[in-house]
Amino acid sequence: MSSEIPGLNRRREAREEALAVLYQAELSGESVEEALASREVPPDAFAMEIAEGVDDLRDDLDALIGRHLTNWRVERMPIVDRTIARIAAWELDAQPDTPTGVVLSEAVELASQYCGEKSAPFLNGVLSSVADEVRD
Repeated sequence: MSSEIPGLNRRREAREEALAVLYQAELSGESVEEALASREVPPDAFAMEIAEGVDDLRDDLDALIGRHLTNWRVERMPIVDRTIARIAAWELDAQPDTPTGVVLSEAVELASQYCGEKSAPFLNGVLSSVADEVRD
């Protein structure tokens, strides 16, 4: 019997796909819609929801994240770190049924996989503070 939680891998893959789409859009200067359309395999519905949700609320998410940075600005964060932070902040705000611990854990996992060694603890601290503001 598998100890995996049903749907967890699918949602993890969706977050990873949304990260790729958002990163591509920011790096290339194309819209998120163009980045989504250019994928060889269309992203699943949750990946599209994340990417479009983050894109729609980018300024609000940056302001939210920025309130929890000390002596730093969102625009100075590396693109991947910033994108992971936006995804997690969006999910904390827009997906109240997803447990806070899952959102933070998934963000840290993505940072551990795709960012520098200091990114995961940095993002964990910032996003924990974001979660305290967004969720009671």
